[in-house]
Formats: sequence, C-alpha cells, structure tokens
Amino acid sequence: MTRPGEQYYPKGVRWDSPIPRGTLPDLLSKAAADFGSRHAIEFRDRPISFDGLKSLADVAASAFLRAGFGKGASVALFLGNSPDHPVNFFGALKAGARVVHLSPLDGEIALTHKLKDSGARILVTSNLATLLPTALKFFEKGLLDKLIVCEDETWGDVGNPQAAIPANPAIITFREFVKGAQPPATWPQVDADDIALLQYTGGTTGLPKGAMLTHSNLTSAVSIYDVWGANQKAERNTIERVILVLPLFHIYALTVVLLRTLKNGDLISLHQRFDLEAVMRDIEVKRATAFPGVPTMWIAIASLPDLDKRDLSSLAYAGSGGAPLPVEVAKVFERKTKLALKSGWGMTETCSPGTGHPPEGPEKPGSIGLMLPGIEMDVVSLDDPKQVMPVGETGEIRIRGPNVTKGYWNREAETAEAFVGDRFLTGDIGYMDSDGYFYLVDRKKDLIISGGFNVYPQMIEQAIYTHPSVQEVIVIGIPDDYRGEASKAFITLRAGAEPFTIEDLRAFLTGKLGKHELPVAVEFLKELPRTSVGKLSRHELRNQQRNQPQQPKLATGGRS
Repeated sequence: MTRPGEQYYPKGVRWDSPIPRGTLPDLLSKAAADFGSRHAIEFRDRPISFDGLKSLADVAASAFLRAGFGKGASVALFLGNSPDHPVNFFGALKAGARVVHLSPLDGEIALTHKLKDSGARILVTSNLATLLPTALKFFEKGLLDKLIVCEDETWGDVGNPQAAIPANPAIITFREFVKGAQPPATWPQVDADDIALLQYTGGTTGLPKGAMLTHSNLTSAVSIYDVWGANQKAERNTIERVILVLPLFHIYALTVVLLRTLKNGDLISLHQRFDLEAVMRDIEVKRATAFPGVPTMWIAIASLPDLDKRDLSSLAYAGSGGAPLPVEVAKVFERKTKLALKSGWGMTETCSPGTGHPPEGPEKPGSIGLMLPGIEMDVVSLDDPKQVMPVGETGEIRIRGPNVTKGYWNREAETAEAFVGDRFLTGDIGYMDSDGYFYLVDRKKDLIISGGFNVYPQMIEQAIYTHPSVQEVIVIGIPDDYRGEASKAFITLRAGAEPFTIEDLRAFLTGKLGKHELPVAVEFLKELPRTSVGKLSRHELRNQQRNQPQQPKLATGGRS
C-alpha cells in the first residue's frame, strides 16, 4: 500500500523501510567502536574523540551508580551547550537512570515544578554565574540531595563569569564526584522500552508536562532520519561538520544533531550560543557542511546586508525546524545564496521527526513536507478527533509512529486526552494536499475567533513578513467589541526602517488576506519575547500584555 507522498520519497526509500531501534548507551558504544579516535565534538577549537567521549561518559556512569542514582532514578541536567551535557547525559543513561532536562532560560517556578514532578534528587549544573546561583536555590529549598557542579574552565577558559561553589559535602565539583569511581562488575540492564528522558513541554498552558521518551522512541527517531537521508549520505561519502548552536536541552538539538551526528560518525561543531558571526566563520572558514537552525537564526542570516557576497558554498544542508519558517525569509535566503532552505515539522512528543522535504519533488512554498518513513499522519475534525478530514480540508493533525511518546509522566488524564487510540493529537491545525504534502495553519490554542470566522495568526504573520520594513512579527488575538476578538501585530523593524500606521499595514495586506484577517492594531517593539530555544513566543507576549498597566486604546482600522 502506497502512503500519501511516498511517490516523492528519495530513490530506494519506502514508507515501510525498517526502522532499527535500541538503547542510547549502545548507540554511543557502537559509535566509539566504529569511529574510535575520530573527532566527535569540537568545542572552543578543542576536539574530543568518540573514544574520549565514551570514556568520560563511562566514568560519569560509574559515579552515578556509586552515589546511588542508577536504575529507576531521575537525574536532572541544568546545563548549557558544552561537552558537560553529553558526558552526563550518556553517563546517567548508562547507569540506568532517566534524564530530566531543565532549561537554563526557564523561570524558577517552572524549574521547581519540573524537579518536584520528575522526582529528581540529584542535579548536574555548571559553575557559570548564569546557572549555579539558581541551582543553589533548589538545594536551599530542600529539593535536592546532591548537587554536582561542572567547571566551565575544564573546556578552556574564555572568561565566562563564574560563581563560587559553597563548602558543603552535598555540593561537589564534577571532578570530585567522579574521582576514583570504578565501573561495576556488571552494568545495569537498560532496555529499549525503558524511559530515557523526561522532556518537559513548553508549558504554554498550565504547568509543563513531562513527555516520557523511551530509548526506543529516541533511537527510532534517529533511524527515521537516517533512512530518509541514506542516499544523500552515501552520495556525499564524507565526514560532515554539523553546526550545533541549538540548545542541547531541546529535543530538536538532541535528536537531529547530537544523537544522529554521533551515530553517523560526523563532527559536531558545538557552540555555547548562537552568535551570528561565529556561525558564519564556522561556515566560511571551517567549512561546515550542515546547519540545522530555527527561524530566528535564519532571519538573522537572511538580514545580513552582505549575505550575497558571503561564501556559503560548503553548506550541503541548511534546515529550519522548531517553528514555522516564514516563506519570505526562505525566499530571501535562497535568492541571495542559491541554497534551498527547507523546513520540517516535529515536536517534543515525537522526539522531533514528523515531516520532511525530499531532495527532489514538487516545489511547495510554505509546506512542512511529507510524513517521514514509519510515521503515519492524518487530519481530523476540530470537533471530533475520530473524524478524518478529506484532502485539502483543515483540521487537527494526528500522528503515530515508533518515535511517539508513550504519554506524560504522572498525567494519566492528560495522556488520555492527547490520544485517540494510538494516534497522538498534536494540537497543530493544518491540512494535507493531494500530493501528500502537509501545511501548518496554526496551533489550536492560538486560533482567533473573529466575528464567527477562524483566524490563524501564523497566516497573518506570513503575509506581514513580505513587508520590506519588517524584521520579525508576532500576531495575537485581542478583545474586540465588534468581533469578539481581532488580531493585533507586534513588530520589530529592520535597521533604519520607520514605523508605519495600522492603516498603512492594512492597505499593504489587502488582497493578501481576507478582510476578517486584517489586523486592527499594530505595535512596534524593540524586541519580541522568545522561548528557551529561540523561537518567538506568542504565549510570553500574551503574558506580557496581560501584566501591563491598562493603556489607552490604540487607533484601529475600519470594520470589515
């Protein structure tokens, strides 16, 4: 049986191609056996080999076991982008524990909830001044039994501000933690169906929920990408240099870059944060071949005034994920660089994979691509999640596959609500065309009901991005006496651009949008709020607007 879109799959790839699965400790062990002294990670211009990474992870695993955090325990990681992350990530997993990712950009309330909810009593952090003081608060609250502090200067001192480590036997450096640790006579049995990771969702409504991601889920996710890209990998027959600026605590970076790159023996060029010129140096000087980013990164690159003169010839892959990519940004990037910039779709609950674009196939601007091998997707009614919608009709996207979470940690009711049988309800609104390509319209919770019509902020944003003065935009719903709700645009401007009126904006958008979709207000900000992975955040913007003092009403456009 041919699946929708399968006719456009890369040569030799079938929807029912085998999707190997296993455990993450075995993934690293096999990579070390296969690639040995080859460089696995480069950080601050210093390399770590595959053998070296495995050895460091094994020592960490031994220390976790010695400290009593093995099978069934939760180990929290509160780390930025440095080798400390993969060392402790694989170390905790080899000890039989499950990992809990904590975002350094989260607030204290959300982080406290994640620690309590996950049951983690040990936390690994860094002596960076941006991390350690917050971690110490958790310790002082009695949420932790042990705090392990990695020293940033281990990987080369670049002058990052650091915090002092208090004198307390329960708070020790990573060096002290692993000192003298010996491997056990027998390592704990780790099974593919064991929970490897509690990956908390963004918490856009209520408190964050921990998606239970098994070793099988995560290794299947890597295999899905490998099956999809096998031909391109074989044709290139080279060691890729993959830029990793995405935060390692995010599922996109973890699966697409860290796990997959290690499995395939390629080199991870690890950056502590997104720095535009540092990334461009990686491409132009160090000849990076792959750069998975998020839209805000591509917006920054596409906005470089001299982009058409920069040398991006080494890049074989430029991909965008994590959030919808504005069509206009992709057009500008491709026009200036002659490089195709494609966006796929996935989510925390799918360990990242969902859809992708084949190397050859119809040009579908705005599409997120085809469902990947082993993954089934359909579109169902917003009113009845069991009713499958016809081709071209908009509804909620459902998904099932070996990479899909088994549910939410300690959340039986939310888990039941999220599934129809074994199909996960994504909360994304979209449709599938007759070629099997999927399109996102918006998130279900971001839908604006204006005068009885469904209005999708993302569609308005896509249109506003075509305005030559606009750098970035978020559209949200605001109360409206006439329609009940209407859309408002929050915009940051390109350098040198002048603000414009709502009437100017509506005139520009007329013909691009329906009358009921036209914004009734516009506000210009110096900066728009972002999530921990750098995505623009409607949720945070809404919170900011609620918390502001009541302002006089802005002038609005005419009624439609």
